[in-house]
Amino acid sequence: MNKRQRNPFASGDKTKLNKIHKPQSRNDKVRPVVTKKSVQKHAGKTELVGDGERVQKVLARGGVASRREIERWITEGRFKINGVLVTQGAHLKTGDYLQLNERVVHWEKFAVQPTRVLIYHKPAGEIVSRKDPQGRPTIFAKLPDIETSRWIAVGRLDVNTSGLLLITNNGELANKLMHPSSEVEREYAVRILGEVPDAKLDLLKQGVQLEDGLAKFDQMYFMGGEGANKWYHVVVSEGRNRLVRRLWESQNVVVSRLMRVRYGPVVLSDGLRTGKCQELNVKELELLFEFAGLPAETTSAVRGDKKDVKTKHPTSR
Repeated sequence: MNKRQRNPFASGDKTKLNKIHKPQSRNDKVRPVVTKKSVQKHAGKTELVGDGERVQKVLARGGVASRREIERWITEGRFKINGVLVTQGAHLKTGDYLQLNERVVHWEKFAVQPTRVLIYHKPAGEIVSRKDPQGRPTIFAKLPDIETSRWIAVGRLDVNTSGLLLITNNGELANKLMHPSSEVEREYAVRILGEVPDAKLDLLKQGVQLEDGLAKFDQMYFMGGEGANKWYHVVVSEGRNRLVRRLWESQNVVVSRLMRVRYGPVVLSDGLRTGKCQELNVKELELLFEFAGLPAETTSAVRGDKKDVKTKHPTSR
């Protein structure tokens, strides 16, 4: 049996990057962490932070919107700098007067905005949206207040799926982690009803044609189970809507519980209760920036070493 790996994103862990090992059983899971190979795969170049940054980079960092959306707004002529319409490639410099839809944007505060990243343990029943016409609870109502920007959810989980959600105020980081070209792994614990023939399991690993294209599980581990309930861990490298559920349903398999336990290098801690969040510390943020291929912020720009963050409406498991 493999020795249990320490998770470098757990509180105070100084372990170096390790390889991913296959879990042996449901009760003896070897936690997957960042591999050196995956860090190299996602490494890339980015512009240095400073005076004269592109409009979309400054505003994405402040959580106004994603870079892609801001670029679309520029094309639509919704921005002005010092009264002049903004074109693609325009830069913001100290003292510039920025307007979006004729309203002033106080962009200067985004230049020194420290990155914060939360791990939120989403319970089933909550939605990943700021408002819901049906009045269902949203994850954003549970998050701590943030003064000069807004929280951005890295990916989504449907209302019936629980588990790990990454939340950040850094739009550039969020975009890197979500962009399809990054192929960031998402790992899920899945409880299904009944036995599944090997032929169907092989098909799920080889590829299944869904209504929006071919899809598959990159990795699949049987984790045991009693009676009619069986547990699997599955890994996908894309964020298509309800992908894990749809893959199982394509084989007429009923999913009775679905929980995300890992997003990229970040693993859901066993001790983090549902409805609670945990903030990454400086060392953990450096690892995440390295994984995303972005330059790490200076220590002075990062908010402390907060381990646990109280939510507005704490709940228990």
